Amino acid sequence: MPTGGFSSVSRRHFLSSAAAVTLVTVATHVRAQTISGTLPWSPFAGEPPMQVGPRGWYFFTPTEATTVEAIVDRLIPADALSVGGKDAGCAVFIDRQLAGSYGDSRRLYMKGPFLPGLPTQGYQGEATPAMRYRAGLAAIDAFLRKTMNNRGFVQLSADEQDQFLKNMEAGKVDLGKINPAGLFNLILGNTMEGFFADPVYGGNRDMVSWKMIGFPGARYDYRDHIGKHNQRYPLGPVSIAAGRPDWSR
Repeated sequence: MPTGGFSSVSRRHFLSSAAAVTLVTVATHVRAQTISGTLPWSPFAGEPPMQVGPRGWYFFTPTEATTVEAIVDRLIPADALSVGGKDAGCAVFIDRQLAGSYGDSRRLYMKGPFLPGLPTQGYQGEATPAMRYRAGLAAIDAFLRKTMNNRGFVQLSADEQDQFLKNMEAGKVDLGKINPAGLFNLILGNTMEGFFADPVYGGNRDMVSWKMIGFPGARYDYRDHIGKHNQRYPLGPVSIAAGRPDWSR
């Protein structure tokens, strides 16, 4: 046994005793609480989803709104299964998003450096979505009026509108400093979000897309139907707003 210090046995005894004292000390400061019949927090208390106003435009000018409505109607044209993008509220959804935190990127890091990213990284520029829409819609209008006998997008025929959007997607439209394919993908992505999002955000009016695909929406429980493959869900969809009346105006 070494001299001048603890033996291995006494050292282990000391450490275990110290740990026990620490546990007892900590345990004496713990206050248990019994919770019954209610939750100790409120769901979405910090920032509940708010029902957007159904009328008017919060971000778009009337001219911009008319153009966006025409664009979303060509991206999602009406057919036997569903209404088009305009009647589904896609333009309203985009407008409300651009007027909020998405539009000004307040929840994103926007300090730079701003360098071209890889195709898999998406947009890496300095402009916010609101800035991209405002500049992009102006560039679209200027290009069309220069090349299509002073007609804007709304004045084009359906076939002409489709061809212009295809050219945008392929990057074959000269919008100056604006990347036409990037702008097209931005509008297309937001249109799809508006078509399938919960109606509380302004799009998917009357839950048209959910009814079309048989999606149950924000129902509390549909576990009994998960294993029933290739069978149509028998109940209609439910919106967030329908589940919480205090979120509606």
